[in-house]
Parts: sequence; C-alpha cells; structure tokens
Amino acid sequence: MEVGKLTVTLREKTGHKGAARQLRATGKVPGVCYGASVDGRIEPLSIIVEVKALRAALDPVRKHNTVINLTIEGGTAPRSLHALVKDYQIDPVRRDIRHVDLIAVDPNKEVTSTVPLEFTGKPKGTIDGGQLRIVMRNLEVRAKPADIPIKVNVDVSPLGIGDVVHVSTLTLPPGVTSITGRDLAVATCAAPEEDKTPVVEGVPAEGAAAAAGAAPAAAGAKDAKDAKAPAGGKDAKAPAGKAAPAAAAKPAKK
Repeated sequence: MEVGKLTVTLREKTGHKGAARQLRATGKVPGVCYGASVDGRIEPLSIIVEVKALRAALDPVRKHNTVINLTIEGGTAPRSLHALVKDYQIDPVRRDIRHVDLIAVDPNKEVTSTVPLEFTGKPKGTIDGGQLRIVMRNLEVRAKPADIPIKVNVDVSPLGIGDVVHVSTLTLPPGVTSITGRDLAVATCAAPEEDKTPVVEGVPAEGAAAAAGAAPAAAGAKDAKDAKAPAGGKDAKAPAGKAAPAAAAKPAKK
C-alpha cells in the first residue's frame, strides 16, 4: 500500500445488510464509484473498499484532495481510473467508516473541491482592542485534480478595526478559481464590545441589583411600623366617646 494508489473490487451482492456486516467484520466496507474519465462517463459501480488501504492511499496533508490511482478488480478485466474521495459515512457510535463514495475524475478537466483556509498574522486593530472574527474556514474551488491546493493562506495582519477580508481579495494559485461568492466575508476585525452593566455609585456592580431591591423593602417596613403605632400617645388608649376625668382642683392656701 502506498500514497495515491488503491485497489478495490467489484461488489456482486448489493442491498443486503447481512453482506455489509460481513464485510465490515473483515475491515472492509461497501462503496460506490462514479463520475468521468478520459474515456467518458463512469456509471455508478458498487465496490468493496478496504478501510486500512484507503487511509494509506490518502496523503496526510492533502487528505480527501489526494488524486488516487484507482484499480477496480473483477468483471472481465481490471479497470484503472483516477479518483477522489467524494464522501464517506461514519458510524455515530463506533466512529468507524461505514460507506465510501469515490468520484472518478478526468485529470485533464477541472473538478470542484473544498479547500481549508489558513489564517496567519495578527490584526493591527487588536492593538486598540479589536477582535479577530473568523467567518469562513473553507473555500470551494475549481481546478484540475493535480492543481487543487492543499490550503489557501489568509493574511489578516493588515486588518484594522472594522476592516473585512472578502473572498475576492484572496490570492489563489494559478489554475485555481473560487466558486464561493466573491462578496462573502472571510474574516473581520471587530470593534471591542462595551460593558453595558449598570453600576450604582458607591456600590460594586455585582451588588447593584441587591442595593436597588433593598431600598424599597426598607421603606415598606418603615411604613408598616408607622401604621401600627396608635395616634395621640398615651391618651389614645382611652375608649372613644369617653372623656378623661379632670384633675381635682387643690384648695387655695390662706
């Protein structure tokens, strides 16, 4: 097994879950291959893929953008194609590969592929408190299979606060064009967010809410106490309608 080379076999039994389980038990998975070649259109072919061999065939840097020299065994004679990994299904629990889609390609014609973006540098706006916001992490491009870039570099160091990098400003290698919208934002240097938490004078921000709620509570307690106090002091204890007895007059001294 070596990078860029993979041999698969035609699958005779299709649509049987039992057959698929037997394949997976031996380290193989069902797959399909379709697309185009130098000889014309390739109708969908049901194939058997060895997972270990597939992983070994992918360049560790280019990954799914590795152009594979694919040999399909079975049928009347082996068949040779160029192919890319189009898609694969992962088991949600065991996290192993369950199915593989390979797309046959004509090495002389452009294909569509997804390429990761790599951000370098530090925005100059961060000196004033700005923050780098990544909007897009992958770019969809068209290129011949051999010209598909490993990644696209995005230098964000010139960004000041409020500046934006658009798809149209990205530098792409020769022979590569973007099919992602030119006006879409890739990254921006956003202004620092203001702290809008209200602060009560003399009270920490964390205690502002408690201080605001304590004042009405204290005022209510005072009003309730005043309402219970009798009016008129001690004389207020006399029953209504009865006058308090007058003090006896002392005889004048002779």
